Formats: sequence, structure tokens, C-alpha cells
Amino acid sequence: MISVSLARVHAQVLSGRVLVATSFPVGAAITHGLEPELLTLLRFALATLLFAPYIAWRHGLALPAARTLAGYAAIGACLVAFFWCMFAALRLTSALNAAALFTILPGIAALYAAVLVRERLGRHRLAALILGAVGALWVVFRGEWGLFLSLAFNKGDLIFLAGLFAMGLYTPLVQRFHGKEPAGVMAFWTMATGTVWLLLLNNWAVFRTAWSAVEIEVLAGIAYLAVFTTIITFFIIQHATLRLGPTRVMSYSYLTPAFVVAIDWALGKGLPTPMTLPGIAIIVAAMFVVQSGAVGTETARG
Repeated sequence: MISVSLARVHAQVLSGRVLVATSFPVGAAITHGLEPELLTLLRFALATLLFAPYIAWRHGLALPAARTLAGYAAIGACLVAFFWCMFAALRLTSALNAAALFTILPGIAALYAAVLVRERLGRHRLAALILGAVGALWVVFRGEWGLFLSLAFNKGDLIFLAGLFAMGLYTPLVQRFHGKEPAGVMAFWTMATGTVWLLLLNNWAVFRTAWSAVEIEVLAGIAYLAVFTTIITFFIIQHATLRLGPTRVMSYSYLTPAFVVAIDWALGKGLPTPMTLPGIAIIVAAMFVVQSGAVGTETARG
């Protein structure tokens, strides 16, 4: 039976997935306002600045050792690559295509985890990962096989796919580089090093931008992404990865398309068809299989 503390962690990951799902419509709405790398820079920089007082109060802001900082920088680079690819891709592809590609993320993360942290999957979990992707795709395409067959992948899809391969490294690297520091400290330095990467990527374009011409809706969207889908979700994912393991945490990504459908409905874009229900049932069944097993035996590193 799952303990109360682990149940709380699962609930936190679930709420984090809801927040991640909101980043797709928000990102699509603001990506026209600034270049992808600048949008991502503002998101990381604002999140770092907002999180810094809390970390300073609870843990202090002493610079980590060089080796530890290099680990944070590696994790930050994965996130920077993913979010840059996401904003760039949403200019060239549809949210439907992006949501479809997003379903392969748990499988990518599982492969990385098997190599980097020696996470043992087994046949049942591997089959469940594949089944979860099928269920997620079912939700994305509303159970319409013809819609799936007519899907034409484009340059934006390839950019997003590259971002997924970068994001897949995120949770295995969190587990690989974690020492004894609190998850909040790790999340902060991940965001801080990510900001440095983005400053280099932008070539200091942030100081040459005409900010008075940027729409208020774009700035509000960046603020939302910084607080809710960066600070909060980074903390949740890094904390949960250390308790549940990379594959378990990433398997919740299968729920993202279903949450996107629900968000679209809430925004007045219509109810999902009854044909999406079998897909949701498949996702839930697959996730139960992935989540099964003792945490202590899931990875070679506890």
C-alpha cells in the first residue's frame, strides 16, 4: 500500500502536470511577441529572481562547488534546449502536432534513465510506456484514425522532437547529480545556470530590445510561465524524481494531452468527443503499471 507521504508526492506531480499543460496554450498565445530564445530567457530570469529570496532565507545563496554547479548547468542546458525548441516549434507547427510528439517523452526519459541511473524497467513497464503513448495519441486525435493518418509532420515538429530528446535527460540527470541538498536549492541553481546559458544564446539581445513595444499580454504570459510552469513545476519534478524515480515522474506526461483537451474545453473550444474516453482509460491503466513496484528497488541508486 502506498504511504501517505508518497501519495502526497504523486498528487503534487499530478498538479504539476496540469500546470505544464497550461504552458502549451499560453506559449502558443505569446510566441509571436518575442524571439523564442528571448522569451525563454525572460521566463528563466524572472523565475530565478522571484525564487532567490526564498532560497536565501531558507538555505542561503552560497555558490555551490564547481562540480555540483557543473551538474546544475547540465540540467539547466537540457531545460533551455527544450523550452527554446518549444517556442520555436509553436511558430511552425500546431498544438495538435506538439501534443502528439509530447507523448514519446516518457519513453525517451526511460531509455536515458536505464543508461544513466540504471533504472530497471522490465517488460511490463516497457509495454506500459508504449501503451501509454498509444492512449495519449488516442486522446490527441479524439479517437479518429483518419486524423492521425493525415498528420503531416513539418520543420516545427522536428524542432520540437529535438527538444524532447533534450528534455528526456532532465529527470535522469536530476537523480544522477543530486547530492544531499534540498530540492529547492537544486531547482534554483538549475534556473540560475539556465539563465546564464540563455544570456549567452541571446548574445545580450535583452538589452537591445524595445520593451515599450512589447504587448502587455506577452509580458503577463511570461510572468505566468515563470511562476507557475517554471518555479513550481521545477520544484515538484525535482523533489518527486528523488522520491519516485525518473520513469515514474515522466510517465505522468501521458496525461498532458488529456489536460490540454480539458483546458481547451474550459476556454470554450468545445467538449471532447466520447471517443477520447478509451484513450484516457488506456493512459490510466498504463500509468498504474508504470507506477507499480517499490521505490527502493526501482533504481540502482536509492
